[in-house]
Amino acid sequence: MSVANLSNDPNWPRANSLLKSAKTELAIIGVPASATALSPTSAHLTPAAIRAALAKYSTFAGSTSTELQTSGITDLGDVASPDHAEGEARVAQAVRGLLETHKILIALGGDNSITYSVAAGLFPDLSKIGLITFDAHHDLRDGISNGSPIWRLIQAGLPGENIVQIGLSDFANSGPYAKRAKEAGITTIHRAELRDRKISEVIAQALEIAGAGGREIYVDIDVDVCDRSVAPACPASVPGGISADELRQTANLVAQDSRVRAIDITEIDVASDAADGRTVRLAALLVLEIAAGLAASSR
Repeated sequence: MSVANLSNDPNWPRANSLLKSAKTELAIIGVPASATALSPTSAHLTPAAIRAALAKYSTFAGSTSTELQTSGITDLGDVASPDHAEGEARVAQAVRGLLETHKILIALGGDNSITYSVAAGLFPDLSKIGLITFDAHHDLRDGISNGSPIWRLIQAGLPGENIVQIGLSDFANSGPYAKRAKEAGITTIHRAELRDRKISEVIAQALEIAGAGGREIYVDIDVDVCDRSVAPACPASVPGGISADELRQTANLVAQDSRVRAIDITEIDVASDAADGRTVRLAALLVLEIAAGLAASSR
């Protein structure tokens, strides 16, 4: 069913109504990068698709009696042509200073290369922040691509000991990059470890490591951390990843922590999604979970 054909009920407001131009505590910006991806992708189409998918959801979370209509989300539009050096400079210019007027910024990818451009643009001194990634991969490759943002951030000054990587998948990484992570001091929590731990406990650990000393935290949500059955639009998702519910819980919990200032949602190729749009729908729910988490926080 297309958005245009959805029913209209004044007692069931749709979540796309949350998007506005007025200043709110939560803002989103689209960063439709795709040109340097390691495999062909139409990830540049995804920010618009996520916004559209919000219309399929309401503004109310019954489990916590949270009504998001009272807060809303500032939509800052998309950064034009965000790839390569010139594009990354445009991203930096677009996000600079946004954390002075918003408590959390959500960056809608685009591929995972945006983690570098958005974080570097938001935080002039990367040595003073922490980073949490939810990703099947280390993203510690050399060069400039969706496989290199974490390594680029480390090279730009972000301390490895304040980086936590959660959900790393077996047979999706290599020995040399695992070694690079260890040498950099990164805390790695593999998918296998998550089978025996509560996701809430893992997130609490990650927040303390990344936010040690009161550091502000950037969170990278690469949706390919999920099982391929729920994230078919992520080119590198694998069978056996985390569940959609675990990722939704993750998004909500990190947004409740006042040290978390920015969250990106990346690696969805909307053109390769299942017919029911399940991956893009999950991304839209992540936006709503972040909004609900922020609403529940005391920051």
